[in-house]
Amino acid sequence: MNSPPLPALPFDVAGIRLDGPGPLARQLVEQLRQRMLQGQLPAGARMPATRDLAAALGVSRNTVVRAFEHLLDEGLISSRVGDGSYVTPPLAQMASPLARPPSRATAPAQAPEPQTPRWQALQHFTPSRTPDGPVRAFRWGSPAMDLFPAALWSRLQARAWRRHSVSDLAYGDPAGLPALREWLADYLRSARGLPCSAEQILITGGAQQGIALAALALLGPGDEAATESPGYRSAAAALALQATRVHHVPVDAEGLRPAALEALGSRCRLLYVTPSHQFPTGVAMSLQRRLDLLAWARRQQAWILEDDYDSEYRHVGLPLAPLASLDTAGRTLYVGSLSKLMFPGLRLGYLVAPPAWLPTLARLRSVLDRHSACMDQQVMAAFIAEGHFLRHVRRMRRAARERRDALLDAWGRHIAPLGLPLPAPEAGLHAYLPLPSAALEQRLTEAAVRARLEVGAMRRVGGLPDSSARAGLVLGFAAVSAAGLGDAVARLAQAWRPEIG
Repeated sequence: MNSPPLPALPFDVAGIRLDGPGPLARQLVEQLRQRMLQGQLPAGARMPATRDLAAALGVSRNTVVRAFEHLLDEGLISSRVGDGSYVTPPLAQMASPLARPPSRATAPAQAPEPQTPRWQALQHFTPSRTPDGPVRAFRWGSPAMDLFPAALWSRLQARAWRRHSVSDLAYGDPAGLPALREWLADYLRSARGLPCSAEQILITGGAQQGIALAALALLGPGDEAATESPGYRSAAAALALQATRVHHVPVDAEGLRPAALEALGSRCRLLYVTPSHQFPTGVAMSLQRRLDLLAWARRQQAWILEDDYDSEYRHVGLPLAPLASLDTAGRTLYVGSLSKLMFPGLRLGYLVAPPAWLPTLARLRSVLDRHSACMDQQVMAAFIAEGHFLRHVRRMRRAARERRDALLDAWGRHIAPLGLPLPAPEAGLHAYLPLPSAALEQRLTEAAVRARLEVGAMRRVGGLPDSSARAGLVLGFAAVSAAGLGDAVARLAQAWRPEIG
């Protein structure tokens, strides 16, 4: 017996295909919506009866009814009692009469980019991304994550969840967990020589958020900021969120040059600096220059944002006192992170500021993302309170020093004879190799990539705005074992020999 003929429909359904992922009703909604917005189903067009459309598409009537109900909720169709459904008239203003349905290979039209100053300031900033796969030598910015006590951390997490209360799952203090702030204040006083209290500490989503919060809080309309050159490019991007202009102040063997800072004028209101271990050159700022910076801040009524990102790792002598510990005028904010001691993915940092500032900074943090994850803060507080943190810091310091020494030893045997001596880093987790030209920097970087090794080219790592500025490579030594570093240096020498020749 022959099937009855399909009813005539007000539009051709041949192009509607319900063979993709997801519920059939959702697929039908998306394809009908696309036809409406492109003008294939013009405003005022009558929709077919649900039973007829279901028969034409070979689906259940309930599928079509659900799709029509969704289109009705979106305002794309209207229903008239006893007269069916029609495409909503306002769509005539949205659809072009000349619109054509794009082919499956045609990408949708690209939306115009905003032209605001903040948007434009970030156009040339590429966020850092950790490469996939195992850690390679000489990845910079990474601690010895192979030494992280994951089993211990997991036990502390499990205990925190077993003992949690309902309030632990609710919104927390935007300034951070009080217990964690207390423990961090104790640590900064004893280990870093920074006189501070819990009432001065704001827990942040890493040091990067602390830099951005300081810029948003301290810079007003028309204000400018400054950072080191070469310097931490992510800090310059954070300052650009609020600063009308970000100046790049040169760095030499004693750190940032205050004389160049003086020439910027009164509109420069915030300086970002890494005095204890300048990133990426590794130099330590002299005492006289530290005092000169503090004097500049007092004269200009400006602020200094000190990033003490890895000063716990001091390989020669004792850790240097923070710039903030010398400040008697309250013009310095101190930002730190747990990424270099724990692991980067933890995203816990802190900002130390005058106590009177904390309410405003906490309100700003609340507006942005309320606060850091409460349970992560609890686990971190327990990790510190029970003595695990200090033991872990000592273990990480020993490992960093051993891996630094292994790098220097292998370098002296394999690469220094090629005419590229490596200055011994006195602190931190990376070494800096100065180079005579940007052309050599590029050749050595490309050769290292071919050898499946990671080196940080100064053009990218140092955020240099001027192509004629200094050249060099950043070589991390903490992420790979001492034995692995020896093998990697030998491979690097083999890859570089034809380029240096």
